[in-house]
Amino acid sequence: MKDIVRLNPISSLVNDTLTSDTYNICDNSDNPVAYLVRSFDMHDYNVADSAVAIARAGAGVNNIPLPEMTAKGVCVFNTPGANANAVKELVICALLLGGRKIYPAITWAQGLEDGELKIEKQVEKGKKAFIGQEIFGKTLGIIGLGAIGRLVADAVIALGMKVIGYDPFLSDNARKALNPAVKVVTDVNEIYAASDFITLHVPATDSTKGCINKESIAKMKDGVVIVNCARGELFNNADVVEAVKSGKVSRVITDLPNKDMVRVENIVTFPHLGASTPEAEDNCAAMAAKELKDFIENGNVVNSVNFPCVKADKVGERVTVLANSEDAVKVATDIVSKAANIKATASGTRGELTYIIFDLDKKIDDNTYAALAEKFVKVRVI
Repeated sequence: MKDIVRLNPISSLVNDTLTSDTYNICDNSDNPVAYLVRSFDMHDYNVADSAVAIARAGAGVNNIPLPEMTAKGVCVFNTPGANANAVKELVICALLLGGRKIYPAITWAQGLEDGELKIEKQVEKGKKAFIGQEIFGKTLGIIGLGAIGRLVADAVIALGMKVIGYDPFLSDNARKALNPAVKVVTDVNEIYAASDFITLHVPATDSTKGCINKESIAKMKDGVVIVNCARGELFNNADVVEAVKSGKVSRVITDLPNKDMVRVENIVTFPHLGASTPEAEDNCAAMAAKELKDFIENGNVVNSVNFPCVKADKVGERVTVLANSEDAVKVATDIVSKAANIKATASGTRGELTYIIFDLDKKIDDNTYAALAEKFVKVRVI
C-alpha cells in the first residue's frame, strides 16, 4: 500500500484513479510516496525522503519550493487547463463589471429604503449615476495566450469584441488552437496602445512581476479597463492605484485583493475565485491523480513544472534516471548495459536536467543501482 498525503481537501475523484487497493490517500504519513496539494504553502514543509512526486491541483506552483524539490529529485506536477473554463467565466464576469458600473450600483441599491420616495422611484431617479459602456465592439488585449487566454478569446469574440493577443512563449500548437480572429502581436506595447480592455494571463516571474506600472500604463488608452485574475505580483500597486485615481485607468477588476487595492473607488476586488467551482476542483483532482499514478507506476512525466516531460510505453523492467550532468545518457547507458539488455530508451532535457527511461530485459542488481545513484540526482527502479 502506497501512502499519498493530501495537504488540502481534495475532490474524491482522485480515488477513481488512485484506487484503495494500491493507494492510501491520507492526511499524514511517515513514508508517503507522493503529495497532493492545492493552496497549502510547502516552503517550510518537511517533504519526506520517501516522496517521489508532488501534484498541484491547479496551474500555479508558487506555493511549492521548486529548486529544493528538483535537488531532491521530487517531480512536481500541475494541472494546466483543468480549471481554465472556470477562470474564463470569472474573467467574462470581470470584463462586464469593468464595462458597466454593476458593483457600485448593487452597493447603492442595497442601501435603499422607502422614504419620501419609494425605492422604485429612487431607482429610476438614481440609475443615471451608474451609466457604463458595452463591451461589444471594443478591443480586448490578452496578455498570455495559454489555455485560459485562448478560452477568453473565444468567448469575447462570440460577444462581439475584437481581440489582440501577446505571448512570447506561444507554441506552434497553441497558435494553431487560437481563434483565427485573434490578432497576435510580438510587442506588448501594441496591446497597451490598442486595447480598451486588458486582461492578464501570465505567471509571476522575474520578467512579469510589476509589469503593469507607471511606464506601461502611460502607453495605454485613456480610460482603459484592466482585469487581473492571474497573479497580484503583476501589478505595481502604487502605480495602479494612482492611475485609477487620476482617471487614466477607468476601472480595475481583480480577484487578488491587498491592502493597497481595497476600498479604492473604481477598483473592484473579490477573493481569488477562478478555480472555486466543483467542476474545476474535480477536473484538477482527476488530472493530478492520473499524473501521479503514471509517474509512480511507470515513471512517465507529463505536465511537470520542474522535470523534463518524457513518456513511453513500458516494454520491460523499468529504470528511470534524473541527471544534471553532461553526457548523462551515455554514462547511464554504459552502466545499465553492463547489467541488462536495453529493450528501449526515452529521454528528454529541461535546462540542465536530463530525464532518462530505460526498459530492460531484467531488473538491475543492487551494485548497478548504487553505481547509478552515486552519479545522478535520482534513480528509481519501477
